[in-house]
Amino acid sequence: MSNLEQWDPEDEAFWASTGKKAATRNLWISIPSLLCGFAVWLMWGIITVQMKNLGFPFTQSELFTLTAIAGLTGATLRIPSTFFIRLAGGRNTIFFTTALLMVPAVGSAFYLRDPNTPLLTFQILAFLSGIGGGNFASSMSNISFFYPKRVQGYALGMNAGLGNFGVTTMQILIPLCMTAAIAFGLSGDPMELKSTSGTIFKRIPSGSETWLSSAGWVWMYWLIPLALLGWFKMNNITTDAVTPNIKSPLVCFGRILWLLLIGFVTAGIGLYFILAFPTLTWVKWIVLPIVIALTVFLMKALSPGEIKGNLERQYKIFDNKHTWVMTIIYTMTFGSFIGFAAAVGLAIKFIFGFQHVEVDGVMTHDLPNANAPATFMFVWVGAFVGALIRPIGGIIADKVGGAIVTQVVAVVMTLSAIGVGYYSAQAYQSATPEEFFMPFFVLIVILFAATGVGNGSTFRTISMVFNKEQAGPVLGWTSAVAAYGAFLIPKLIGEQMKARTPEYAMYGLAAFYAFCVVLNWWYYLGPKAEFKNP
Repeated sequence: MSNLEQWDPEDEAFWASTGKKAATRNLWISIPSLLCGFAVWLMWGIITVQMKNLGFPFTQSELFTLTAIAGLTGATLRIPSTFFIRLAGGRNTIFFTTALLMVPAVGSAFYLRDPNTPLLTFQILAFLSGIGGGNFASSMSNISFFYPKRVQGYALGMNAGLGNFGVTTMQILIPLCMTAAIAFGLSGDPMELKSTSGTIFKRIPSGSETWLSSAGWVWMYWLIPLALLGWFKMNNITTDAVTPNIKSPLVCFGRILWLLLIGFVTAGIGLYFILAFPTLTWVKWIVLPIVIALTVFLMKALSPGEIKGNLERQYKIFDNKHTWVMTIIYTMTFGSFIGFAAAVGLAIKFIFGFQHVEVDGVMTHDLPNANAPATFMFVWVGAFVGALIRPIGGIIADKVGGAIVTQVVAVVMTLSAIGVGYYSAQAYQSATPEEFFMPFFVLIVILFAATGVGNGSTFRTISMVFNKEQAGPVLGWTSAVAAYGAFLIPKLIGEQMKARTPEYAMYGLAAFYAFCVVLNWWYYLGPKAEFKNP
């Protein structure tokens, strides 16, 4: 039976006899499904590096923008995805949203076969890849209902942490798969590298053959079996606190599509204004809050009566000040993790892959560096460490409290960001930037590790501060806003590199992290804290 009409994980007898087995089964289908969502969402961070290696006719700014488009759309889609579980059920949601990932995967595979494909086509495909970003909110909300509070840190940390491995899996698998025609005849003709590429294991010299389409085809081998597992093995919890009065699967799919369409429209409007005025870098700071507010408003205004009633009940989270505090803090941790995961490949390529020398008194940044580190050999490490350590962050937070762990994380992130900015500046003004790569790389890995621990500790805090009904939507909402890091960080770094000052992006982020140190202390550790070290 796919529907669970009785569910009380806080009852120890029920948990031991029935609940734990069902929760474990749902968790271990949810994890690889979420992994694929992350992979499809962020695959443009790797695809764009290989586009540069193949000589695709796109500028540095246009390549950064492709990753940013996927980031903004994925973040916006997390807003409606936050409410999918109550409206459609966990099994219905995970199956359908996993199946939808096949659209950008197949589309990318098809169009990446031709280097003459227009930029607009790739922008549309990056836009559709945002579906994978949205899946995080519904997945986390769903798993939060399956587990008792005493192990929320573990369950959410496992789902998010191992799901986050989609970033690392993608960063490792795509370069490896691009060395072969993994879809046979559908892979198209091989392309010739114009500059050095690589995999996790070795450098690949220019002149070698590669199949860029494999970056899309590889996910079809995952998505088809995972969609089937979701349909046949997962459950909808149909209690009053989770998904009451659940409708037929087709009606549930229609609800999901309707809310996704609203998210696509608002994301599209936001991207239009941001891309239409590329020289006005301040526009994004006005557009993003409008996109978020417009999405929330339209979901309620344009939805049928029953959906509207459900949303009104869940919108009560916005009356709680802790929703907004935790949104800012989680943006520090997860927003940074996902933003750097999207941007670090291109950052390594453009900062260390070229010599920065003066020609006729003008600093230039387009002379290939023969001693540059192979981007694909290093790009995966930070996200790997951040994802690996996330469950550990949840476990530590369960033992010593979430807020104190977050406090340490925020301090480490502040100092690391300053260091990354410093070495970026040194490298971007040097004819031998590779001399500064190792300290840059070590600090960026420390930064990723801190975000991973903080991702686990902040979710522990949320599960303790909010009641059972609100915790799921708050988890989804905070993850939605934080996911705009996947847009903002690539955009900020791209803009500052264009201005020849990449360090300014990092110093600005360090200032934000320092603000979060104060915010977390004031609300959860200080003498006036309503909740002490939750």
